[in-house]
Amino acid sequence: MSRAGIVKSRGAFGILLAFFLAASALQVGAYSCHEVRAAFQMRQVGPLHRVPEAPGTDVDLLVCKHQGPSCCTRKMEESYQFAVKRETLHNIYLYSYELKHLIAGHSDAFQDMFQYLLSFSQGHLSSLLEGIYTPISRQALPHVNELFSSLSLYLRGANVTVETAVHHFFNDLFPLAYTRLINPGMRADPQMMDCLRLIRQDVNPFGPHPAFMAKELSEAMSVGRQLGLFLDEGLEVLNATEHIILTKDCVKGLVKMVYCSHCRGLTLIKPCVGYCLNVMRGCLASISELDQPWRRYTNLLEQLTHAMVGHHSLEMALLAVRGHVYEALLYAQLHGPLITATVDKVCGLTTRAPTGMRPTGAEVTTPSGTSSTPLPSAAPFKPLPEQWRGQLAHLRSSPPLKPSKNNKHSLRTLSRDFLMYLQRYKSFYSALPEMLCEGENVVDDATCWSGDEVVESYTGRVVGNGLHAQRQNPEVKVRTPNPSLAEVKERLETFNQETQERFPNLGQMEAWEELGSGETEGSAADCDDEDGCQASGDGQDATLHTKGSSGVGSTGPGLEGPKQNPAKPPSVRVVGGSPSSRRPGPCGLALLLAALCSRWTLF
Repeated sequence: MSRAGIVKSRGAFGILLAFFLAASALQVGAYSCHEVRAAFQMRQVGPLHRVPEAPGTDVDLLVCKHQGPSCCTRKMEESYQFAVKRETLHNIYLYSYELKHLIAGHSDAFQDMFQYLLSFSQGHLSSLLEGIYTPISRQALPHVNELFSSLSLYLRGANVTVETAVHHFFNDLFPLAYTRLINPGMRADPQMMDCLRLIRQDVNPFGPHPAFMAKELSEAMSVGRQLGLFLDEGLEVLNATEHIILTKDCVKGLVKMVYCSHCRGLTLIKPCVGYCLNVMRGCLASISELDQPWRRYTNLLEQLTHAMVGHHSLEMALLAVRGHVYEALLYAQLHGPLITATVDKVCGLTTRAPTGMRPTGAEVTTPSGTSSTPLPSAAPFKPLPEQWRGQLAHLRSSPPLKPSKNNKHSLRTLSRDFLMYLQRYKSFYSALPEMLCEGENVVDDATCWSGDEVVESYTGRVVGNGLHAQRQNPEVKVRTPNPSLAEVKERLETFNQETQERFPNLGQMEAWEELGSGETEGSAADCDDEDGCQASGDGQDATLHTKGSSGVGSTGPGLEGPKQNPAKPPSVRVVGGSPSSRRPGPCGLALLLAALCSRWTLF
């Protein structure tokens, strides 16, 4: 061969060798672990030095086994297990956070509203005592404070009862009424006062009004108390959900789904939707068992909320306290001689007031309003002159009571907003696996990860929710239920059952009416103290305006007149008492009319 031919042959060989070297370099670059290292660092899986620079061919893996080179090591698998548990629990927390925030926020809002209503009712009752029953107001106000303090504790779940608090209040009120109203000017020693407290329920000086007030408050406040306990129970269930312990089989399935593709350098491929559902439903099988008791829980929670502002209206019951106390004191004054005779027999002779001294002025509720007049002795019945009826027209109305600037919503508005949001979470526990397998975490198109390879679509059987369905799960083995979640489920079922037994008629109560057309919430104006926000103390009818409030679903004690537009605040007559006790008898009517006649003759 000539020198020229040899040179040409060597040149061709060099070009061919350079080509093969370039191809080898490209092939080595294609199987480098650079992208795996970047994903490992970005997702903060573990120490970066655990990721090799290049794939290895002799790697002993436990989870991500496959033929061919791999960018994973046993140490990386351990890091992947810790990372996948952290990420899954964090995602569960993110989805439950909004629900927890909804329940916790409204639990605080309901308690704040309860305290506002208690404070308003307490001020309303205090104004009655200070304005009408001045002789007993100073000594009675501490007992008023004690009553509402006990009611507040009851609503917060304390071990007190409404009946005990109400009867204790009237026991303390009786000695004051007896010595200052029934027998004004009477001097009684501490032994006498103690005797009056002890015999109050036997003497029954206030008629049916204490028992009626206790029954009405107990029915209404028990629903509010149970609602608060219900919300606390929901938070306990959600806390247990967030702190679930993932099983080894679950963690293995999660690593295969999320990270095993990285071992082959496929850091951008995403799991198939059906595959993800099988893995998540297997991991959350015990959580899904909470679905049915949770649905029942939300239904009962909805019914309790409706009852609190409807059939067992807490707002109306608290507004009626003033009227119950007023009518109880009026009853005691009207039956003073009989009460005095009974007390004389039990506690001994009383020290009488000077002859001719009469009880102090008392508030008298008339068919057309309320007035403050002295109670005279019995007089013959005389009809009111026609010309006086127009002069009594001012008794039909009174300045409205408006909310303070710090209270922008009514109990009904708060309840309606809460139920509107609650509707979204009735199926929370059955939908949680789907929520974890939606969005950018999975794909459902032609190319996805099946746990072993890249496929066009997932061909495995997609199982349902719950422990029973997991027997057919091809991806995660579910061996036994989670003990802690089984205990939570049992506790929630017991709580639901006890609530249903305590309030058997919850499901029969109708929801309140929606806002009427053409009405706008929030029309009530703000007010200052000088605007008449506080009770006037003159014993007239009181109207409570709260922003966005409306009439309750059923007419309760203290509500009179035709049904109003539910978009407008109801006119509330805080009179209280049973219907039978509100009808004046012949003697009471005679006293009433004579009192009015004697008042107007003074002008």
